Amino acid sequence: MQRDPSDARVTELAATPMPHVPRPLADELRDFAAFGTRTLCGELAIDGHRVPTFTNEFWTAKQREGHSLHELSYRACFKPSLPAFFIDRLTRPGDRVFDPFMGRGTTPLEAVLRGRVGCGNDVNPLSAMLVRPRLAPPSFESVCDRIDALDLQHDGDLDADLLVFFHSDTLHELCALRQHFLQRHAVGALDPVDDWLRMVAVNRLTGHSTGFFSVYTLPPNQAVSADAQRKINHKRKQTPPRRDVRAILKKKSRALLVDDTAMWAKDRGALARRCVLTTGPANAVPLLATASVQLVVTSPPFLDVVQYATDNWLRCWFCGIDTEAVPITMARTVPAWQQAMGEVFAELHRIVRPGGHVAFEVGEVKKGKVRLEEAVVPTAAAAGFVPELVMVNAQEFTKTANCWGIDNNARGTNTNRIVLLRRP
Repeated sequence: MQRDPSDARVTELAATPMPHVPRPLADELRDFAAFGTRTLCGELAIDGHRVPTFTNEFWTAKQREGHSLHELSYRACFKPSLPAFFIDRLTRPGDRVFDPFMGRGTTPLEAVLRGRVGCGNDVNPLSAMLVRPRLAPPSFESVCDRIDALDLQHDGDLDADLLVFFHSDTLHELCALRQHFLQRHAVGALDPVDDWLRMVAVNRLTGHSTGFFSVYTLPPNQAVSADAQRKINHKRKQTPPRRDVRAILKKKSRALLVDDTAMWAKDRGALARRCVLTTGPANAVPLLATASVQLVVTSPPFLDVVQYATDNWLRCWFCGIDTEAVPITMARTVPAWQQAMGEVFAELHRIVRPGGHVAFEVGEVKKGKVRLEEAVVPTAAAAGFVPELVMVNAQEFTKTANCWGIDNNARGTNTNRIVLLRRP
């Protein structure tokens, strides 16, 4: 999405200097008690840096608490509450918020919903396809009209591997739908409604309920191999049932659009037109100007914990993406990961404004045995950032002690571990 210079109101807001923040974020975290627990304060000392740490439940553990437009499944995505926490505290309306590893687009979408200019990048072309339609969605009426008008006739051969997921009639219709999108895209005729329907179809390919096109399979944030699905079918004594493609597209569209009023509805169109979504490596985002971003909220690939290409093979097939050609960062050691992230931090240092921030979420790796925040602090500092604090969001069912590596004989914790960095 390209910038629209005519959006004067948003441009004026973005150019307005940041107001004086009456209370530092560290002070707020120290006294935070919104969910009834006290913050555990500590310090991380590494490579000459002494960084304060704050552990608490900083946002709700409830599922699906965000805007309905966020309800797309994607492997290893964080909740909307995470970017919302930093957007509200570290930006103003009209500011640019960016995620260089945007995945399903939680950060740019939440930014637009909160009156900011949401921008994102991902090396996988699938990400932009999932994000762009939700920044300025079409009306439900226009979606339904297009669904009713679709020609879902397909007489070609069917891939035997795909038939372990889909009934033959369903697969014929999916192949027709896939061909419709590929042909429209090839001639530049993919309009916003088609863009939306492709996104919805991709999200409904496989899952574990009747709301998906497939037979019962793994949860919808990944796709197993055809051989693995054959084993699932055999074990469950199941065969793919006939699914109503049009009805499923309408049902999911309705669910995504149920929260029809955005928090910043009156300016959402103007904000969406100024969003920049790019596809490529996170260490080079030339479409973002130097010092043009106020806040980065991101979660990078964690070593080789998540196999993004393998998980998304079926989605990529539907969208005509060659998974072998997508160079996803999968560093297998911490030093290799640091080297890759060092290049990313150098680019972020270029695009973040002086006084702007990076909230770098590193999750929990190998059941807490690898604490990537300790690798982030020196790597980011070498690129010119000032490490301000480490924030651990530990949900109420988590033993706080285990967040910092103390064995409690549990299987691990479910935490968000965020290093907050400032561009001086």
